[in-house]
Amino acid sequence: MNKAELISAISTESGLNKTESKKALNAFISSVIKALVDGDKVSLAGFGTFSVIIRQERPGINPTTKASIIIPETKVAKFKAGLELSNLLK
Repeated sequence: MNKAELISAISTESGLNKTESKKALNAFISSVIKALVDGDKVSLAGFGTFSVIIRQERPGINPTTKASIIIPETKVAKFKAGLELSNLLK
């Protein structure tokens, strides 16, 4: 499902028109992004939790030159499915 299909699904489920659904989806996405950038978690009961984890610096290999390199520490967005969602996917 892409963004346009998700907007249509939101519109159908909520009774909002597509313009309102697009605004709601964009507001949700920007709110989650802002929270993650600020270092917060976003927990939606039954659905899941969005958070940021730090991947530690680690050794790696450049596939072109086969030289050893150090991959720097990075922050990565993470999603962990909630219990209800996990049970529905079984």
